[in-house]
Amino acid sequence: MRRVRFHAYGGPEVLRVEDAESPVPGPGELLVATEAIGVTLPCVRRVRGDGKGGGDPLPSMPGGEIAGEVVAVGPDVGGFAVGDRVTSLTFKGSYAELTLAPAVLASRIPDGASAVQAVALVRGGQVALAALSTAAPAGTESVLITGAASATGHLAVQLAKLQGVPRVVAAVGSAAKAEFLYGLGADEVVTYDQESWGEPVDIVLDGVGGELLPRALAALAEGGRLIFFNSGGGTVPAYELLAGSKTITGLTMRRFSTVHRERYERHQAQLWELAGEGRLRAAVHAELPLADAAKAHEIIEARANLGKVVLRP
Repeated sequence: MRRVRFHAYGGPEVLRVEDAESPVPGPGELLVATEAIGVTLPCVRRVRGDGKGGGDPLPSMPGGEIAGEVVAVGPDVGGFAVGDRVTSLTFKGSYAELTLAPAVLASRIPDGASAVQAVALVRGGQVALAALSTAAPAGTESVLITGAASATGHLAVQLAKLQGVPRVVAAVGSAAKAEFLYGLGADEVVTYDQESWGEPVDIVLDGVGGELLPRALAALAEGGRLIFFNSGGGTVPAYELLAGSKTITGLTMRRFSTVHRERYERHQAQLWELAGEGRLRAAVHAELPLADAAKAHEIIEARANLGKVVLRP
């Protein structure tokens, strides 16, 4: 089979397509013949070595979202069988024709839905719904979403409006993305370089972090709350939390999907229902062959995407 690995940390140029033996599923794992692979910003950052923590030994393999057909089932796995079409998150080894996926994070793809739709909808939608449910907007509360044109952000914009949020502000790096976001229901679009992001909001969903985090915190009204779900890190002045009675809550899907399993499964069903009804659109910016993994990373690094970037083995 073909797979993508990197032997040194760096930019897209370090990604290499290689031949390898097919993996064998272990306990709790599914072996999936991939039909679509979702490229994520955390994976792009990991290839660069940003936020890698202790770091995996090199060479290493990118992780991300996959969708395809189960071709083998590991020991102690229940609820899945060979031939099932599934989507899942994998923490490494995603960029391959055959991928090991943790069964606990896998879910079936409904009949009639494509693998590309699955990777564009499920993971980004799960993050968006988890962030919104953690923030719990109520009544007249307003929401600002950073990275609003991203794979997760553009779904969060739509889901916030579907939940009745009266004012959704989309924050992006370029005004060229405004038409796309207004088309998804955003009430306002602001760019990161604007001096003002408009009237303060009650909630910020931050998918960018880094140097943008202080701006995101400053955009909150007194008593506001920020949900931090990005891999970009960042620091904030603690006094601003105190003076403005503001809060920051960190969100990771690994923990959310474990601690709030029933909610996670309910969100899954909700995403497919909304997409099937045509009320939620998972935009796909580009579909590229596996050999063009470096080009996919270039798109993400340039923040040029409107929705999901997908690799096809």
